[in-house]
Amino acid sequence: MRQFDLVVIGSGPAGEKGAAQAAYFGKRVALVESGSDLGGACINTGTLPSKILRESALYFSGLKQRGLYGIDYSLREGLTIQSFTHRKDVLVGIEREKIHANLAAHGIELIQGVASFEDAHTVAVKTSKNEVEQLRGEAILIATGSRPHRPAEIPFDDEVTFDSDSILKMGRIPRSLVVVGGGVIGCEYASIFTALGVEVALVDGRDRVLPFLDAELSEALRERLAGLGVKFYLGERMGPIARTKQGVRITMPSGKTIEMESALFAAGRRGAVDELRLEKAGLAVNKRGYLEVNQSYQTAVPSIYAAGDVIGFPALASTSMEQGRVAVCHAFGFQYKQRLAPMLPMGVYTIPEISAVGESEESCKEKKIEYEVGRARYANNARGLIAGDPAGLLKLIFRRADRQLLGVHIIGESATELIHLGMMVLESGGTIDLFINFVFNYPTLTEMYKYAAYDGLGNLAGHKLRQG
Repeated sequence: MRQFDLVVIGSGPAGEKGAAQAAYFGKRVALVESGSDLGGACINTGTLPSKILRESALYFSGLKQRGLYGIDYSLREGLTIQSFTHRKDVLVGIEREKIHANLAAHGIELIQGVASFEDAHTVAVKTSKNEVEQLRGEAILIATGSRPHRPAEIPFDDEVTFDSDSILKMGRIPRSLVVVGGGVIGCEYASIFTALGVEVALVDGRDRVLPFLDAELSEALRERLAGLGVKFYLGERMGPIARTKQGVRITMPSGKTIEMESALFAAGRRGAVDELRLEKAGLAVNKRGYLEVNQSYQTAVPSIYAAGDVIGFPALASTSMEQGRVAVCHAFGFQYKQRLAPMLPMGVYTIPEISAVGESEESCKEKKIEYEVGRARYANNARGLIAGDPAGLLKLIFRRADRQLLGVHIIGESATELIHLGMMVLESGGTIDLFINFVFNYPTLTEMYKYAAYDGLGNLAGHKLRQG
């Protein structure tokens, strides 16, 4: 049996960064990865691939340029799946190599194989040669991520009917696609394929897409996607699914039917823990298939920690990295990262992209917070017009009594970059006056913060201030 200070299971963002944190402080670390490629879903099937495909869709479709130069840009004729996914394959390969280099630089021992628990400190690793290696760790970090939930009633064949992982391996770009699920993954892929000229229908049993967002932004996204051609079936439950000569047919309880060449079911994910034999370590998952942890990411078994998608929401690469670091610092008593920052930004890479942090109008109403709103539109911003995104919106929510910033919500070009300025003001407890006092480069999208603040002051006073 080989001894380590820390055994990490999984090489996604939580596993890699947690392992590196421990090794940085001199701990002996082993990282076990069951897949042939490092990086987990973040690098290989989820976060990065879908974002790269988004940029490829914008490039090949010329969507950003349509109408800007008096030229009707349209999708390149004869676009193949190989051309569409080429950049994704190249960049994913680069990111995998960066993880290899990071592990090597920190002296972390990489062990390829399938891990399962023997007890609360011992992990057995079955290699590709069917050999079993025993690893004992003072602490163990579970960072195995998640996998798509595949309900038994859905006839997945990964040729016509896909989940969010297998769609990356589709053999061709379909002429039409039905997306079931109006969450982040469903909306991202709906916008990507729509940009490519694919006929897209989106089905969700809820009354709006991305219901965790501020309702104004959720509706703005629906309108933008509808303008691009997405057909929405909201408030509709999925009924029987049948394979047809043309592809797939979905019949809904309302009697409506959808017939498309392909189908993507983005109906949630589950913790990837099936092979871990958690019961041997005294652990169990909750009803959603995730491990439960405390604020230090410690499970019910003190020597075992869990971080990343395997613990569920928010399941973002950015938060997963920090969760892994916090877990390791707690495990070994490092006086370094003790907690996650309270403000966690949400990024949704639809077309247009969305980002949000802090309170929404709905959450303010639920908490009975007296709030006001200030808005700035890309259409009134020189850089927004240059970028060809006149429908974008930056929205500030602040407390009426003292003008303290409570939330920032953005839909449009560079939303996931712009959010960080607002987040810093939120984190410091600042007011919207800060944005008015700042001097911004011109022309930039960032200066919308100033004019959203002016708009907020006007709303607060009961009249509109002149924005100039």
